[in-house]
Amino acid sequence: MLVNVKLYASFRTDRFAMESRHYPSETTIRDVVHELSLQEDELGTILVNTRRAGLHAHLADGDTLALFPVLSGG
Repeated sequence: MLVNVKLYASFRTDRFAMESRHYPSETTIRDVVHELSLQEDELGTILVNTRRAGLHAHLADGDTLALFPVLSGG
């Protein structure tokens, strides 16, 4: 299946801003996060097709996954 993956802020460093990637069916968001070598504790907002989602959610063909890091500062 083809999933559009969008990375934001620091997650783009040495990676990409947006990329269409092929994954097997039953792929979860956690699988993608691990494949991209992102740390789960650095994840802030996770969106699938503009709706909040959790790491356990399964992706479907044509989904757009957006990953944002935790925001900090003051």
